[in-house]
Amino acid sequence: MATIAQQRVAYDDTLPRLWRSIRRASPAPSYLFLLPMAVFSMLPIVYVISTAFKPLEELLLFPPPFLVRRPTLDNFQDLLFATNALSVPFTRYLFNSVFVVLCTVMLQVVMCSMCAYPLSKARVLPGRNLIFGAIVAALMFAPQVTRIPQYLVVQKLGLIDTYGALILPSLAWSYGLFMMKQFMDNAVPNELIEAARVDGAQEWTIFWRIVMPNVAPAWNTLLIFGFIQLWNDSFSPLVFTRSEAMKTVSVAMIGLTNGPATIARQGAQAAAAFLMTAPTITVFLLRQAKVIQTMAHSGIKA
Repeated sequence: MATIAQQRVAYDDTLPRLWRSIRRASPAPSYLFLLPMAVFSMLPIVYVISTAFKPLEELLLFPPPFLVRRPTLDNFQDLLFATNALSVPFTRYLFNSVFVVLCTVMLQVVMCSMCAYPLSKARVLPGRNLIFGAIVAALMFAPQVTRIPQYLVVQKLGLIDTYGALILPSLAWSYGLFMMKQFMDNAVPNELIEAARVDGAQEWTIFWRIVMPNVAPAWNTLLIFGFIQLWNDSFSPLVFTRSEAMKTVSVAMIGLTNGPATIARQGAQAAAAFLMTAPTITVFLLRQAKVIQTMAHSGIKA
């Protein structure tokens, strides 16, 4: 009887061990569900890339084929010819976009970090909770709500049709400030700040040499989000600029989709969509680990 009982116990222990070995050898059920979802979310990107290399006869087919059958680079050549027909060179649009995006994202990181530091680590700051509450409340407003006040301020300052009109309105970024403050709360210990103060370090030194290196994932994430948002922004150049020389690439791409030659420019439009999407995807893929780390520390749901 004892032998039968021991065999039964051994048999009962074998099943959990076998199940655990199968779990270790095979993907978790959640991954089996998430993998098709990830593939499905990539389909629009694959379609944009595939469409950029389709010849005109494939672009005009109905229903359009999902994948390219005969790849060609004629669409990029058509895009070059179409942009050369514009009133200003395409390189001018490209320079405006790169200059505005780089200046804006760098200033956004500096301003959001400097504003978040006292809200997170200041020993005495009257009204700190009230200020942070106003920042959180600003997150509830859609960007379109602030366009008219922004235009009136820019017009009063005499910045219409200048780079300042494209850069300054984007510097007050409530989401970036909120994210930096949350990350500093969780990633930078107060004891580390107090130890630096006891050692005689000034606040400016603490900010640049202690806080900023520790929140590198956060400001890397701000760079990514700011780049994606500004690179694809076509509303601000249309509102704040008047001359064609101040327009950006996104506005130039919109010009390709209008006019009587829209059908003939299907290939150029596909190539333009690829060129507008490729930089943002590349930047995000190169720095996506920083984004995940920031979301984990700041408590923000992606």
